[in-house]
Amino acid sequence: MAAVAKVKQDMPPQGGYGPIDYKRSLPRRGISGYAMFAIGISMSAFGYWRLAKWNRERRRLLIEDLETRIAILPLLQAEADRSMLRQMRENLEEEAVIMKDVPGWKVGESVFSTDRWVPPTVAELYNLRPREELLHKRFGFQWYV
Repeated sequence: MAAVAKVKQDMPPQGGYGPIDYKRSLPRRGISGYAMFAIGISMSAFGYWRLAKWNRERRRLLIEDLETRIAILPLLQAEADRSMLRQMRENLEEEAVIMKDVPGWKVGESVFSTDRWVPPTVAELYNLRPREELLHKRFGFQWYV
């Protein structure tokens, strides 16, 4: 038999191989869940605080508007009364012209059996006026109807 060549087996180095890094080493991505939860709660609290602040301001503005309306209400009522008296005077003048030939007719005599003041209705005030004026007074700016 022929001489067999001696094979040298591959062996680890003296002291062994170094440790193998097999753990996952992912970089941190963003903030933690606790931090996100805290940010969400703080943003909600801030939003509710701003909402409460705006509601207080809006309530103050509404009270101011209401006080303004209450303050000018006597002026508006006086204007409405003046307009009604002017209209009644014009109606009495028109009634005198229309009924001048009727014997026993008293211009401005009340049709009610009372001594109390009875405010005239819109139809009474605008009965002798053009129909468009009556409709405008009764329905206002409802042109779409």
